[in-house]
Amino acid sequence: MYLNESVFSLVLTLHSLELPETNIYPALIFGVITYLFILLCNLTVIITICLNRNLHKPMYILLLNLPINDAMGATSLFPQLLYSIWSQDRSISYSACLFQGFFVHLNGGASYLILTAMAYDRFIAICCPLRYGAIMTTSNLVKIITGLWLFNFAAIIVLFCLLIPYRICQTHMTDLVCYKTALMKLLCDGTEVNNIYGLCCIIFYHGLSLSVVAFTYIHILITCVSNKQSDAKIKALQTCGTHLVVFLFLEFNTLFPLLAHRSESVPAHLRRVFSISNFIFPPLVNPLVYGFKTKEIRQKILTCFKNKISSV
Repeated sequence: MYLNESVFSLVLTLHSLELPETNIYPALIFGVITYLFILLCNLTVIITICLNRNLHKPMYILLLNLPINDAMGATSLFPQLLYSIWSQDRSISYSACLFQGFFVHLNGGASYLILTAMAYDRFIAICCPLRYGAIMTTSNLVKIITGLWLFNFAAIIVLFCLLIPYRICQTHMTDLVCYKTALMKLLCDGTEVNNIYGLCCIIFYHGLSLSVVAFTYIHILITCVSNKQSDAKIKALQTCGTHLVVFLFLEFNTLFPLLAHRSESVPAHLRRVFSISNFIFPPLVNPLVYGFKTKEIRQKILTCFKNKISSV
């Protein structure tokens, strides 16, 4: 048992990576390449949207938040993970673990809220095109983006503040990442209140996003079916199809680890694999599917590269 006043000086031990000595350097090289590729893809989308005034529209401004969030999520994991692979040291201070956990959960919550806001934007654009300019004004867009980030920040701050008052009985983590569920297993008591608030957050984030996406897509589908203009119908379905792929991928990749942590029947190694995959696949898939597959963004990126090549 550890006293509260000394809790921030504690050193925790994350679960071992269980890498054979011969695989350390290949794993390190693969991790560095993956992290750099994630940053390259997401920064390319960010810079393309920021530097092209033609992309300064509500749809792309909302989309801009996605690569920013993905880059933040990958950065919350990879530097610490790569260091531990290189040094073979899985120790981390309690305060650093809380810091990592905060950004890990901030990333997850923001992903849902951003995609929910994007679904609302597509709903207004397709189902209420004549009112789109009046509803999605710059002022309203700023309110939506500011509101989702402030709410997410406040919800995650409370999530981790609930850990601080309680005593810690052990320092060995059962996971590779400082998830709230792994940190709760270190507590001597206070798990009930943490469980209740954690479940409320899961229900809210998943319930809100699923409800909004289901509502908007049902109405979008009805509008597309009744629309006699085939070009407009195809464009709407392509835009929404891309969003739906990203959303369903996020839903599966996030919901399974959350439920697995609360079930002893799921193998521990499977839980750990999925806990890492959250920071690899979405940051890789999102810019490729949502950024480079979007015609306007793809054209701007290709034009930029052609100009760079011709100027060399």
